[in-house]
Amino acid sequence: MSNTKSQKQSYTSSSGRSNTQRKAKADYYDYSLVAVIVLLTCFGLIMLYSTSSYTAEINYGDDMFFFKKQAMISVACIIMALVISRINYRILNRFAAALYVAALVLMALVKTPLGQSSHGAQRWLNLGPIQFQPAEIAKIAVIVCLPYMIVHMGKKVRTLKGCMVLAGVGGLLAFAAYLFTDNLSTAIIIFCITAGLIFVAHPDMKIFVIIAAVGITLIVVGVLILNATASVDGSGSFRLRRIMVWLHPEEYADTWGYQTIQALYAIGSGGFFGRGLGNSIQKLGSVPEAQNDMIFSIICEELGIFGGLIVLMLYAYLLYRLFFIAQNAPDLFGSLMVSGIFIHIALQVILNIAVVVNLMPNTGVTLPFISYGGTSILFLMAEMGLALSVARQIKFES
Repeated sequence: MSNTKSQKQSYTSSSGRSNTQRKAKADYYDYSLVAVIVLLTCFGLIMLYSTSSYTAEINYGDDMFFFKKQAMISVACIIMALVISRINYRILNRFAAALYVAALVLMALVKTPLGQSSHGAQRWLNLGPIQFQPAEIAKIAVIVCLPYMIVHMGKKVRTLKGCMVLAGVGGLLAFAAYLFTDNLSTAIIIFCITAGLIFVAHPDMKIFVIIAAVGITLIVVGVLILNATASVDGSGSFRLRRIMVWLHPEEYADTWGYQTIQALYAIGSGGFFGRGLGNSIQKLGSVPEAQNDMIFSIICEELGIFGGLIVLMLYAYLLYRLFFIAQNAPDLFGSLMVSGIFIHIALQVILNIAVVVNLMPNTGVTLPFISYGGTSILFLMAEMGLALSVARQIKFES
């Protein structure tokens, strides 16, 4: 009996040690995510120089004008992302409401004398030496605030009232982005992030499938009606004009459809393997602002469809890493926050490439980490820092 008892105690003790060892926490850092971010950024800088060197030399007398600005911002932002990754993301719980209010206030300031116009749109905020688009802050605000609310709502998120509250909170940011900055594309992205987070948090998929089907049907019917009744020449709305140009770009190849047609020429002339890095013809003024939202067309011209597919594979791997982090996050707040980042990146990639290949009207959405733009890279890297912060809290059994 005593031997049996001692054996049991020994087994219990060793079992306890085994469980303790099994539960031992191992430090984790997602170097794969860091690697793909750095790779996309470096590739973006190479393509930015190749795309913008001619126009930079003509307009500024320095072929590296855009490259140098973007390179300095990118290096600083990567360092910032690594610093953010060392901070516990749960601290954002204390500042979620403040971030939401700050996003609304900063967007409202665009309508004041602090607002600054660029390319015919007043979407920038000028605060002394700092110039940025406050609508980008709204994206981070919805990515942080909605997960915070979902966690605190608990089971109420499953109710219609709970979903309406969440949709209202995200929808207010989207409406503010449209009202104060006249940026419909950003408003759509914010609202889609909102809908995506509600979808992730809500267990019932049927209602979302029905809403999506109704929404797509209404959009298709609306486009068909516009195609049958509206005309570009008689339209006073530039958004309606964009839809009409999207439907018939060849009819407006010399005017409003010029950029789209030239981008398609660039993609078509590149073939499968492209003309070679630096050998684009369309970047020599044919594609306006090629270094911004049309840079993917120059990638396809110089590196071909093969190069375009490589870029898509890099984005796919980036999204995979974000999905992995969201699936293994230590808590619901972290999981939902990374899910929001996933939705944001996926939306921007899809919208940008869809515009370049004329699958949808021009929206002005940039290609993440590749298109020129300091504000875009700043807030994208901030999101990557948050994702890395969540990844650092992942615990695996040793």
